[in-house]
Amino acid sequence: MTWPMIPVSELCELAVDCVNKTAPTVEHETEFKMIRTTNVKGGFIDLKEVRFVMEDVFNKWTRRSRPQYGDVVLTREAPVGEVGRFTSNDEKVFLGQRLFHYRPDRNKLDWNFLAYALQSPQIQGKFKGMGFGATVDHVRVGDAERLPIPCPPLNVQKRIGDTLSAYDDLIENNRRRIQLLEQAARLLYKEWFVHLRFPGHEHTQIIDGVPEGWEKKPLGTFAPLKYGKALKNDDRVPGPFPVYGSSGIVGTHTKALVPGPTIIVGRKGNVGSVYWSPDDCHPIDTVYYIDSGNCSLFLYFALQQMTFISTDVAVPGLNRDFAHSRLMLVAEKKILRLFEETVSPLHQQMELLKRQNASLAKARDLLLPKLMNGEVEV
Repeated sequence: MTWPMIPVSELCELAVDCVNKTAPTVEHETEFKMIRTTNVKGGFIDLKEVRFVMEDVFNKWTRRSRPQYGDVVLTREAPVGEVGRFTSNDEKVFLGQRLFHYRPDRNKLDWNFLAYALQSPQIQGKFKGMGFGATVDHVRVGDAERLPIPCPPLNVQKRIGDTLSAYDDLIENNRRRIQLLEQAARLLYKEWFVHLRFPGHEHTQIIDGVPEGWEKKPLGTFAPLKYGKALKNDDRVPGPFPVYGSSGIVGTHTKALVPGPTIIVGRKGNVGSVYWSPDDCHPIDTVYYIDSGNCSLFLYFALQQMTFISTDVAVPGLNRDFAHSRLMLVAEKKILRLFEETVSPLHQQMELLKRQNASLAKARDLLLPKLMNGEVEV
């Protein structure tokens, strides 16, 4: 089935590029949030890891547009072609540079359909063809505005959009549940090991911040950091094992470097980032890892509380000797065992939800091109 291709701007009330200069941010949290290209990925917009600005900056940077529920956002650069549906009702959010903002005309274009059309192999191929630049690929503003997209009748658009968004709505619901479980586990860690209100604390003597039976130890004495291994171009073959960089999972590989579970710590790039991998995986050279014999959920949460310092001005990095010298308060074995027994079920549920999301995303991605080319009717 062939549908007419129409420039997207002809189907939108709004199709504008956002202010292309860096907004001055503040270190403290405010009401006014800035979305960057890193917040837009895989059809979603993450409003957790945002930057904050003052009200005058917000007003200045939103003179062209302010996102609202039902809008669609496209990244023009770094990277090219990521798409996100704006599903929030927060009116104090604005779009940073290198983002293109679409607001569909509801009488011509369904917003969910637009988001999935932009993610379809057909349109993504166009983005890759448009991308240019000496150092970083990017899409011109005019190309993002005039981009032709397939335009079936509106009722067909809505059926396609509703079908695909049902998968993403389930994924988003699972993500919220994962966040709540993670928050519950993190709060329990803080209650026991930061505020020292652990089971039996009423009857435990505490001297200089160290409960009886506990001790402060350098990280390197009980959980040494090991170097990840770079994957050469010839070795970058997708497979069943996740590949971890300092930003998290960055791909897959045919062979695992370490057995799971393991803890990954960012060495370069996102310095000090901490990830838990329950499965065998391949940490690359931008991270350290702690092998399965030494890692624990206690250590995973403890590392998130540590402040790691960048030691290289040109390329931020975490010095291993410095990391190994950091002192960590380690509880007695009984308390550690009780913490693991309490938190493990939460983590197991989180991992189950993550696997469900992976299955939902795979099913959606298989269905998307078939719906977009009319191979499957709805």
